[in-house]
Amino acid sequence: MKAMVLQRPGGLLVPTDRPDPVPGPGRILIRVHACAVCRTDLHVIDGELPDPVLPLVPGHEIIGSVVEAGPGAERFAPGDRVGVPWLGWSCGTCAWCLSGRENLCDRARYTGYQIDGGYAELTVADARYCFPIDPSYTDAEAAPLMCAGLIGYRALRMAGDAARLGLYGFGAAAHIVAQVARHQGREVFAFTRPGDRDAQDLARDLGAAWAGGSDEPAPGPLDAAILFAPAGPLVPLALRAVAKGGTVVCAGIHMSDIPSFPYEILWGERVVRSVANLTRRDGEEFLALAPRVPVRARVTEYPLERANEAVAALRSGAVTGAAVLTVGKNRPA
Repeated sequence: MKAMVLQRPGGLLVPTDRPDPVPGPGRILIRVHACAVCRTDLHVIDGELPDPVLPLVPGHEIIGSVVEAGPGAERFAPGDRVGVPWLGWSCGTCAWCLSGRENLCDRARYTGYQIDGGYAELTVADARYCFPIDPSYTDAEAAPLMCAGLIGYRALRMAGDAARLGLYGFGAAAHIVAQVARHQGREVFAFTRPGDRDAQDLARDLGAAWAGGSDEPAPGPLDAAILFAPAGPLVPLALRAVAKGGTVVCAGIHMSDIPSFPYEILWGERVVRSVANLTRRDGEEFLALAPRVPVRARVTEYPLERANEAVAALRSGAVTGAAVLTVGKNRPA
């Protein structure tokens, strides 16, 4: 099979011919049709997340069809279309797993980080952590749902019943969350990179009540804010923007250091919290909800061999919505 492989942190992905993987017990072999490019992929590729299993095939927003099911993986049959998310395995026996919080499992392993991912023609995944995909989505449309959508949905849940919601960083996750939030009747306020008119226009197109730069003040107090941009200095800004009792949710797996800030902007029962990974419940709930909204991801497609170009575009902020690698024929809705 052909794959784009990370050989060292900070390096380019290298086109590589690899043997076809074989599904072991509980796993399925998947022919990849599409894999979205996530900011977490950048953190892995750029060496901001420690100790990836190298050489590594990145990518954890995978849509494909089952080729073969290993022993004990009868949940899916050959030909089934499935999605594969970031959380790729958990132990199933610790207190976190037994309480439905497998996202916090200390032994968890992650797709495209400790497990080879979807920047390839084939991949193998734990059937427990795969999800059926609604037929209304093309492969490319469905791919961003597997992390941008799932992590965004978990972050939205952590924001509680906030009626006035600020989204800081309006990329793949935020443009999906905005659609869900509007479907739920919330007001959305989009904070983008200063001067990013394309992202601001997209936010307004998706129903945002206001869109502007993160250097601009919020047009009134927010009930909650979700930070998708991995920039620690946004935390004090968001705290100043939320009203008493408000929540600031940090949705990324990696963030630059948060600068010190005066206690007065936290006082008033404001809360700062993080989101870690996802649970299978998140996946089941969100993937049932998405076609009812309906969530439609705005995607820019790149063929697999142009993965380095897609990564560079995301890193530079040149992608509006989500970047998606397509492998072979993209299945239409």
